[in-house]
Amino acid sequence: MASIKIQIKRAYEPATDSDGERYLVDRLWPRGVRKDALKLTGWLKGVAPGSALRVWFGHDPGRWEQFRQRYRKELQSNLDSLQPLRSALIRGAVTLVYAAHDEHHNHAVVLREFLLESLRSLRKKQTTRTRS
Repeated sequence: MASIKIQIKRAYEPATDSDGERYLVDRLWPRGVRKDALKLTGWLKGVAPGSALRVWFGHDPGRWEQFRQRYRKELQSNLDSLQPLRSALIRGAVTLVYAAHDEHHNHAVVLREFLLESLRSLRKKQTTRTRS
């Protein structure tokens, strides 16, 4: 895996060839979007924030930092749900598709950060092992 390419894109934006594999990462289906319009590889409800956290956050930028911390804890305790994304990243580019209006304060941003950090950490461990 030479470079890791993870994009995030709203469900209301058209799919492009550069998207690679596209995964909807929301627990709920985006309003007003036909299933065939998203051109998804898969729908990973299990990587979305839990209902209680999603409702508590309510896309309030004032709760962003606390939301990020709580959601990262959820992801850490549910690493198995990330396996389809990890496998897809080995094959190439991945786009995380989400429905939130705010492009900077949504769970896909946090999920992308989390995936990148965990994959870099894994690479670092593998490099250390091969040098030993």
